[in-house]
Amino acid sequence: MPQVKMYTSNWCPYCSRAKALLQQRGVTDLEELVVDGQPALRAHMTQLTGRTSVPQIFIGDTHVGGCDDLHALDARGELLPMLQA
Repeated sequence: MPQVKMYTSNWCPYCSRAKALLQQRGVTDLEELVVDGQPALRAHMTQLTGRTSVPQIFIGDTHVGGCDDLHALDARGELLPMLQA
């Protein structure tokens, strides 16, 4: 399974939804980078993704986007193959 990395905030319900979906799909080793109070980390996330909102999710080297993007990927049946690659 490729490394899954997610930029999150402790107060973000979308982050919780994304983590729950990833857990349901078998992700047990999630690298979570909390951007709360970390302006340099948030700036790095923004530089990588072009987005300022959380969550921002990476599967391997692929940026899959935020919570809605992750759920859409799953609905199209594309999430599990990415996680099993």
